[in-house]
Amino acid sequence: MASQQNYPVRIYGSDSLVSKVSKFQKLAEEHKEKQMINPFSDWEGASHRSRLDKDDPRYGRPVEGSKTEGRGIKAGEMISNEIRVLCEMIWEHGKQNYDGTACITFKELFELYTVISNKVVGVLLRARKHGLVDFKGEMLFQRRDDAILITLVKPIDDINKLFKRE
Repeated sequence: MASQQNYPVRIYGSDSLVSKVSKFQKLAEEHKEKQMINPFSDWEGASHRSRLDKDDPRYGRPVEGSKTEGRGIKAGEMISNEIRVLCEMIWEHGKQNYDGTACITFKELFELYTVISNKVVGVLLRARKHGLVDFKGEMLFQRRDDAILITLVKPIDDINKLFKRE
C-alpha cells in the first residue's frame, strides 16, 4: 500500500478568490471568539466564559477598541463641545462680573442658543452637573422660567482650559 501524505488544501482560482476566502475565515474566527465571551451566547462551548462581576472596572462598559466605544467617545466629545459653546455664549452675551463669571436670563440664552441647537435645557443640565453653571430649580421651561438667571460659576478662562482650548 502506498503511504498517504497530507497535503495542504489548495484553492484553485484567482488570487482575489483566495483572499476573499481567507478574509471570510478570519471574520468567522473573530465572531466565534466574541461569542465565546458573550454572556448571552447560546453557542456550545461558551459556558467556560467568565461570569460578569459588578466589581470589575470594565463592568457596564463597551469592549475596548470596539465601534461602540468609539461612538461613545465621539458623543462625549460632541457634548463637551456643546457645553463649551453654551458657556462662551453666556460669557459673550451675558452680564460679565469682575471675577470672570457672567449671568444671563434663561429667555435671552434660549433665544440665542436655539439658533445653534435645540437642546438648550439638556446642555444646561449637563453643564450644571459638571459645576460650570448654576440656576434655580430642577428644570427650566420656556415662558414660565424666562426670568431665571443662569450664572456661569467658573471664569471663562478656566472653562476653556478645562476643555483644552486656548
